[in-house]
Amino acid sequence: MQNSKVSIIKTEILSDHWYTLRKITYTCLNRAGVLETVSREAYDRGNGATILLYNLELNTVILTRQFRLPTFINGNENGMLIEACAGLLDNEHPEDCIRRETEEETGYKITALKKIFEAYMSPGSVTEILHFYIAEYTKTMQISDGGGLEEENENIEVLEIDMDRAFDMMGTGEIKDAKTIMLLQHMRINRKSL
Repeated sequence: MQNSKVSIIKTEILSDHWYTLRKITYTCLNRAGVLETVSREAYDRGNGATILLYNLELNTVILTRQFRLPTFINGNENGMLIEACAGLLDNEHPEDCIRRETEEETGYKITALKKIFEAYMSPGSVTEILHFYIAEYTKTMQISDGGGLEEENENIEVLEIDMDRAFDMMGTGEIKDAKTIMLLQHMRINRKSL
């Protein structure tokens, strides 16, 4: 449903090098019923999908580690981040995207996956909505070493981590990625019913 209290007046493209950064000026009625003019920037990088691979028999999860420049320039000393496999949809269906990304990044060809929810990850500045999935994996599903695509300059390390250790890593700060924390918390809450 369209919000009748908001009207976009002007949209300016500030950058479209990697993704698109827009400055949007709009009017809206505030809580007092007064019409205000507001300008905000919104970064459009497209929508994405993420997945947590788990093995209940081994009590393990598959995560990745890679360099993330924004974390490096914001205090992460080595810039490395442990996270769940993820990727941008690029006009693909979320399920098709995450199957492809899982093979590229982790080397596993998953057979069944389950969508658990979707969420806006940083709604104050980024338009992205992320589709969250979980899937069980076995060693027989591994078709390559993973690591990402060379042409995309991906240098991804695949990690198989004890599930309880991964839960602990959220508390120690070894895992600081929001999507990964959300997936691990979902697993912590729901693993007995899987």
